[in-house]
Parts: sequence; C-alpha cells; structure tokens
Amino acid sequence: MSPGTGSIPAIGDEVRRQLEAAGLSPDDLEELIRRAVDEDLDGGVDVTTVATVPADQRATLDLVAHRPGVVAGGPVAAAVFSYVCGDDAIVRSLVPDGTSVAEGVTILSVTGRTHDLLRAERPALNLLGHLSGIATLTRAWVDAISGSGAAIRDTRKTTPGMRRLEKYAVRCGGGVNHRMSLSDAALVKDNHVVAAGGVAAAFDAVRRAFPGVDVEVEVDSLDQLDEVLEAGADLVLLDNFTVDQLREAVRVTAGRARLEASGGLSLSVAADVASTGVDYLAVGALTHSAPVLDIGADLRQEA
Repeated sequence: MSPGTGSIPAIGDEVRRQLEAAGLSPDDLEELIRRAVDEDLDGGVDVTTVATVPADQRATLDLVAHRPGVVAGGPVAAAVFSYVCGDDAIVRSLVPDGTSVAEGVTILSVTGRTHDLLRAERPALNLLGHLSGIATLTRAWVDAISGSGAAIRDTRKTTPGMRRLEKYAVRCGGGVNHRMSLSDAALVKDNHVVAAGGVAAAFDAVRRAFPGVDVEVEVDSLDQLDEVLEAGADLVLLDNFTVDQLREAVRVTAGRARLEASGGLSLSVAADVASTGVDYLAVGALTHSAPVLDIGADLRQEA
C-alpha cells in the first residue's frame, strides 16, 4: 500500500541496503522523502492524476538523462519510489552512481500503479537531478586538475538538511569531503583569530581543548603561514592567495603541513592552482551553485 492509504510508509529492504552501502542513512532519507511528498500533496490528492488516470492502471516510468552528466542519487530516487509505491513497485537501477552518461540514457526504470508513479515522479527527479548536477560539476573540476596530485574538496556550504546527500554526490563526482560537521575537525578562521587574539593563540587553544582533533588554520598572508607552521598546524587553508603566492607557500611549507587553496577559485584557473603543489582545492560552488542535471520522466503504459 502507498502513503495516504492507511499504511505506515517505509523504504523497502533492498533499497535500504543500497543506501547503507552508499554511506547514507535510510531513516534520515525516509524523513526527507516524507516531507517532500507531503509538501507536494499539501494534505490533498494529485487532482490531475486522480481525474485523468484510472485507479487500477499500471505503467512503467523511465528516468532519462536529457543532458550528458554524472549520475548521483540513483538509490535515493529508488527510495522515493519505494516509499510511495511500496512493495507494488519494481525498481530497476540501470546506471550505477558515479557513472558518466550520454543524453538519452535511462538511469532508472520503475513499474507500478500509475497513480503512485506520478506522485513519486517529481520528488525523485528533484533529488536525482540535484545530486547528479553536483556530481557532474565535481567531475569537471576533477578532470580540470587531472595529473596534478591535488584533490577537489567540498565545504559546509550545503543545503540545510541535505549535507550528507550533497557530500555523497561530491564523492560520486570524484571529489573528496571536507569535514561533515563542526565536530569532525577544527577549522580556525578569521573570526576565531580575532576572538582568540591571534592565529597562533587560536591554534593553541584548539590543540589544548581537543588534542585528538585535526586542526586546519586559515591564513591570508605568508607571514601568517610561517606562524601557524611554527605552531604545528596539520593543514593550512590559504585564503585568496594568488598562484605565485600559492607556489611560494608550497616552497616555504616544504611538506610540514598539507595545504588547501580557497577563495574565488574558478574552473578556468583550477589547473594553474593545482600545478602549484597544493594538496586540495576547496570549492564551495560544488554544492551551492551546481546546475541541476536535466533528467526527465517518460511513462510507458503496460500492454
């Protein structure tokens, strides 16, 4: 039975296993899907579908890429259909996450009651298109610095409530995740420096309070870099450094800490930045500015 018919909606066991294998929480996702579906119905019914589609009609819905890109969120979309359609749906995931697809490729195919398919369609497409857009943009950055030895990292500039999904999409695109939360690691930024009375003072304060936590320190000058290297920082974020300044920072650091370039980076300069020898490029745009990958839903009635 589907949501709204007296059942307790739940994601099926097979889809739950797929989500867990991807490092995603089925319970957290189920709550997100519930909110998305409820938002779409707003306490009512899908008036267009109820009026035009026989209640017992069955069909197959194909989710098809309308533009080339990198797929992310296949199990997430499958979870939407599992939640809405219940055991009645047959979900076929045809393209693994992280795969590059051409225009016209079918990513997911679902067979079930037409009413349920159409109710699940938009929430599934919203999530799949958004996550695939992030993966596609991430892959473009990764390709731009290929061979440099540097990695593309995301930031905490994520959509509230969707951080784990969006950072999963970054991984699908070949990027690596920065901290998932404020408790994972320390990042001493300019406001912390002001509050603590200096870069070294802020670093030392974190070291004393949380000795087992990695500490990254943001600096905006080579003088500050010398200071935090002397203090023993594990990772230094070089904020708005020029390419020449980044190259000098790499020379001065001489392997004593990992270095991350950040601030105003664009694809057009990615290769130049990576060539300086930094370990990471921090790109907030991966999650806050990625265009949605155009994915459509095509209905086929059963014979």
